[in-house]
Amino acid sequence: MVVAAALPLVAEYGAAVTTGQIARAAGIGEATIFRAFKDKDEVLDACVAEAIGTDHVLRELASVSLDEPLAVRLTEAAEALRAHMERMGTVIGALHASGHRRGRAPGPGARDGGRPPRDARTESALALRNAVVELIEPDRDAFRLSTEKVASAFLGLLFTRLQTPMPEADAPLTPAELIDVLLHGTLHHPGSN
Repeated sequence: MVVAAALPLVAEYGAAVTTGQIARAAGIGEATIFRAFKDKDEVLDACVAEAIGTDHVLRELASVSLDEPLAVRLTEAAEALRAHMERMGTVIGALHASGHRRGRAPGPGARDGGRPPRDARTESALALRNAVVELIEPDRDAFRLSTEKVASAFLGLLFTRLQTPMPEADAPLTPAELIDVLLHGTLHHPGSN
């Protein structure tokens, strides 16, 4: 409850957010925060962990109806993943911009300035890929590649689209365009190169 209330405030104020603001947003007394967290840095670390965690986006992906056409399922998945990446970037960016460098509390094997250990990143990436595999599985026979490779290509296209800065005139691919390229390529008549 504290982290859920704190996330939008951290996104807005970064590390300058006060525990009083968080308590008011959560509808609790400020002292209640310190029953669950040692200090404000621990609250901020929990916010980072929540922002980079995949549980929320995995639930959204699982809620996409398999009865929808493939392009619709993938577009919904692209929107859910875009929102996840945006939420993560907003929280981490606000903390970084406001001088908070601690990041997520290091766990066993943590390195790289508080980022999750490589194994956790790999597990998260695999969980996302598997969720996309489940979304496209009903259309397995339509693909030239395995559903795992199609899911990996989808995630690669999507994450590259989200992370590549573009000049204002070069708008990034929309989710629908990205799905069209994934499913149909870029040629007017595939095979006519």
